[in-house]
Amino acid sequence: MKEKLTIIVGPTAVGKTALSIEIAKKFQGEVISGDSMQIYKGLDIGTAKVTDEEKEGINHYMIDILDPSASFSVADFQKQVQENIETIYAKDKRAIIAGGTGLYIQSVLYNYQFAENERSSLYEKQIEAEINQKGIDSVYQRLQRIDPVQAEKVHPNNRRRLIRALEVYDRTGITMTEHQQNQVKEALYDVRIIGLEMERALLYDRINERVDQMVEDGLIEEVKHFYEKGLENCQSMRGIGYKEIIPYLKGDVSLDEAIDILKRNSRRFAKRQYTWFKNKMPVEWYPITVETKDQVFQNILADLEGFYKET
Repeated sequence: MKEKLTIIVGPTAVGKTALSIEIAKKFQGEVISGDSMQIYKGLDIGTAKVTDEEKEGINHYMIDILDPSASFSVADFQKQVQENIETIYAKDKRAIIAGGTGLYIQSVLYNYQFAENERSSLYEKQIEAEINQKGIDSVYQRLQRIDPVQAEKVHPNNRRRLIRALEVYDRTGITMTEHQQNQVKEALYDVRIIGLEMERALLYDRINERVDQMVEDGLIEEVKHFYEKGLENCQSMRGIGYKEIIPYLKGDVSLDEAIDILKRNSRRFAKRQYTWFKNKMPVEWYPITVETKDQVFQNILADLEGFYKET
């Protein structure tokens, strides 16, 4: 019999963290962060990391486990989260994954086998050298010829994903798209995926307000601290909330411009999150507003009560 797993998804600023705490309190659960940025120590404000007070005594995983200079792949995330789930089950607790990137969640749920598990630093250096010599457009065009479907998903300036897609093909002879299409579609767990959705104008207002609050809470100083430590090109500094502030620190844009770009990128990310989860995963959606939050949470808890009683 498969173990039960609850996953909470939805765009940024919609209330996933608060819901995960309520579920954990009611059903003797523990929470796993599905956010690929909250793993980094010290990246607190820009990732809207859950505070000790907000945790309300609930045990959390996948938070503050890595130095900001470290890299962390989807395969790393999958392995760590699956181990966390087993740890929680061993304590006779419920595992709850809160938030996260669609591919990361899928990798855990469907136990994706990653062709890029054994990545080569030498290969990466060779492609980097080719990019520096011929330009990134030339290398990107090669991906377009080899795997046009994957090329559509990869921004030309995203070197990490571009190199990964090329490496998978060059090492295995199989494109990333073919590899993903051959994945097993059956979930490892008896899963209930809950999605929180909010009317777009209201959500965008909340995102804008959250960014303003982050700046007030010290986001600029947080980014500056890691920028001055020489971490500009690290994976941790490429996340939304960090990459937008660095041009301001360099004097390339004004603070107002940087904040506007951060708000815009956050809104666009929220839209992409919606699109991914609505098209790729079996999510049960619950519309929510600030005024209806408490009632919606109660409805979700009632629905989960039936889910957990199922055998």
